[in-house]
Amino acid sequence: MATGESVPATDPATVPAPDAPRANADAAAASFLIPIARDVAPREVLEWLKLGWRDLVRSYLTGVWFGVCFVAMGALLMLTFRQAPAWLMALVSGFLLVGPFLCTGCYAISRALERGGEVRIRAAALAFRDNTKNLALFAAVLGVLELLWGRASLVVFALFYQGGLPDSSDVLAAFLTLKNVPFVIAYTLVGAIFATLVFVVSAVAMPLMLDRGTDAITAALTSVRVCLAAPLTLALWALCIAALTLAAMLPGFVGLIVVGPWLGHATWHAYRRLVPPAPAVA
Repeated sequence: MATGESVPATDPATVPAPDAPRANADAAAASFLIPIARDVAPREVLEWLKLGWRDLVRSYLTGVWFGVCFVAMGALLMLTFRQAPAWLMALVSGFLLVGPFLCTGCYAISRALERGGEVRIRAAALAFRDNTKNLALFAAVLGVLELLWGRASLVVFALFYQGGLPDSSDVLAAFLTLKNVPFVIAYTLVGAIFATLVFVVSAVAMPLMLDRGTDAITAALTSVRVCLAAPLTLALWALCIAALTLAAMLPGFVGLIVVGPWLGHATWHAYRRLVPPAPAVA
């Protein structure tokens, strides 16, 4: 620089703050995240069940149709695997893993009722067409987890089960004996791991993809964020789903006629509370 030249003054307002790049990066990342609720109390679980029951009563013919489908699937499993109790137990308990996809029609019914529209069985059954690619991808992931659970349950069965293979008619009575307490504990723990994994990534994923056309990865990440934001509430919700589903299966799956669609409708209302509606575009 030549002697005598003046140095132009720098406007402090135009100089980026040291933390500006990090702030900009955080803002950019946040712009891709779907807003979620963070003040969800455990008592709201009862409200979701109440609203789900209301939807079931308002559309009982359509809802019961889906419930009958659940029962038919259970009966088919029992008929197909009646000579393979280990696989029967794995696939029956797998209802909890693939349940989020099976209830897609119930989400569509609750959405239609919410909008004041007409509820039709055909429209609800084909609701997956609103986001076929991502719903199918997510269902495939659930299916893979179901297969992995099936293999894991067979390993537990081989390592811990004592006695000969029981008949499918008295499978629970044979399993729940004192000599099979280690088996029951191991089976429950391994099953809980798979169930927790599925619940965390799918708590609101299916309704979110159906409602907003979200991609599968974003939906799964949103579910994880929801569970981390309200862990106690979501844990209670998961226990309610598991308890009601298992209780509905005991009388030959008949209870799923009501419990299946009821939990589907309740899950829609849980989604509505956990993921606030997107702001209207002007």
